[in-house]
Amino acid sequence: MVHGDSAGDGGHACLPGLDSPWALVRVSGPSMSPTVRHGDRLLVRRVRPRADVAHGTVVLARFPSRPELLVVKRVRRSVPGGHWVEGDNQFVEDDSRAFGPAVVLGHVVARLWPRPGRLPSAPSV
Repeated sequence: MVHGDSAGDGGHACLPGLDSPWALVRVSGPSMSPTVRHGDRLLVRRVRPRADVAHGTVVLARFPSRPELLVVKRVRRSVPGGHWVEGDNQFVEDDSRAFGPAVVLGHVVARLWPRPGRLPSAPSV
């Protein structure tokens, strides 16, 4: 989940300023652990609506079935209606397995805090 300047439940978010090309999100929850952890601050670059996003990209997304919820997840594939996204934590299923296709709003460029740097392309255990 993402909050205020955030992204949430291992990947959910409440994000003000989605009209800007850049967003700062704070992760809330375990669904993207170990890649992204609760409390991490991420820099997100907005993408054009219906942009093609590569498999494996960590993104900020919204589910049409849950429009109030912003999430940070990993793109698995393109599907009719958007992208199939899943968290890196296999035990948390608050992703496309529960809510269907997602609309990608932006891709995560880097983690700013507490461990600055680019995110790994695949989950590290």
